[in-house]
Amino acid sequence: MSGGFYEHRQHIIDDIAERIQIEIEQNDSTEDDGYGQDRGRHYSPLVIDRMSEAVMALRIAYIYAQRVDWLLSGDDSEDSFLRRLDEDLVHEADACANDLLKGWAAICHS
Repeated sequence: MSGGFYEHRQHIIDDIAERIQIEIEQNDSTEDDGYGQDRGRHYSPLVIDRMSEAVMALRIAYIYAQRVDWLLSGDDSEDSFLRRLDEDLVHEADACANDLLKGWAAICHS
């Protein structure tokens, strides 16, 4: 693993994004959580939309922190930093677009 300027703490940002995403995915679950309650929290669609925005913002923040970490650690040159940052952001945008398409497909086929 390269980097280390931030002692790899940028991965905490990614972990938070993942945990929020899990809560979004389980929001409507009526499965028992082991304590006699629904696993899902049953937040409104507006709250889920805002949580989804938080996931996207955190993933972008993680990408920036990761790329800057590699730059400041000397693992990337300025050119590599700029190229990899753009590649990572495009990849994340593609992933977000795919998630949106899956969501629309589920709505259209329900």
